Amino acid sequence: MIGLWDTTGNEVVKALAAERRSAGGVASGMALTLIVVVDEKRVREAEAAATIAAAAHPCRLLVVVRSEVERDRNRLDAEIVVGGRLGPCEAVVTRMYGRLALHAESVVMPLLVPDVPVVTWWHGEPPEEIATDFLGVVADRRITDSAQAADPIAALRQRAADYAPGDTDLAWTRITPWRTLVAGAFDTTQARVTEATVVAPRTDPTAALMRGWLAARLGIDPVWEHTDEFPRMREVQLRCANGDRLTLTRDDSVAIFRRTGQEDRTLPLVRRPLGDELAEELRRLDADQVYAETLGATAGLTGLDQRPAQRVHVWKDPATAQRAEAGVTAHAGATANE
Repeated sequence: MIGLWDTTGNEVVKALAAERRSAGGVASGMALTLIVVVDEKRVREAEAAATIAAAAHPCRLLVVVRSEVERDRNRLDAEIVVGGRLGPCEAVVTRMYGRLALHAESVVMPLLVPDVPVVTWWHGEPPEEIATDFLGVVADRRITDSAQAADPIAALRQRAADYAPGDTDLAWTRITPWRTLVAGAFDTTQARVTEATVVAPRTDPTAALMRGWLAARLGIDPVWEHTDEFPRMREVQLRCANGDRLTLTRDDSVAIFRRTGQEDRTLPLVRRPLGDELAEELRRLDADQVYAETLGATAGLTGLDQRPAQRVHVWKDPATAQRAEAGVTAHAGATANE
């Protein structure tokens, strides 16, 4: 590992090139560049997930930590790891302070692997509009996680409003096992589904997407039955035109599958580590049309997959926005006291 403190972007590029020469074969065959935008307190968690994903998809990992944007003095610290603790990848962990944090692309762009796709993953609350983050604009694929937002359901609706082909969300990835089991239930029948019910907490984004997926695939309006007894999606119930009823109920790491006229079956339904979820999303680097249809059905929007894939960067200064918000609050308080 090479540590560079209070350095420059040029020095980081030179140090990475030197470390790659030293590592030899370890630093070849990069399939993509993975940019991770994360807060300082969650860096290790993001690194652990990226290490698992890199085992399946050798990549150059660029971790961007932005801090203290109102700080008077700009500073850049960097760690460079090639084929070390982060697995078979080239990793650069950058910590940016001051106004430099608002222009992270000036450091990141020279570090991109030439001629391979770029994926940006926000490990934390996703941006309201991806176009306001240049690291999202330059990416071919953009991965968010609505479950990290204060209001996950509202975050999903915002993802639909802001959607462009190439976007995806880890809440969608988490229902892959559910979707596999539900689809597998129809391998031996052609019966049409007429009703569906999803049992889950009212703030569970996976339940919202499951409901949207069923609506988009089956052309029905599934019921969301809210429950506070379980922390995440508990059950999916389907009713068919021939009178059959199918139920999939989560029980720890398995699902109990019940069907009219048949014995109950126990099927695997393991909650996967974050790294496995990330690795799944890195398997495909084209637009996910099924996700677009599901997200549209969840938010009541259509034509999401027809939108342009390219975004135009919209400059946003969070420091200015915070000062403006503080000024409005102060003015409102003074007016109330008059």
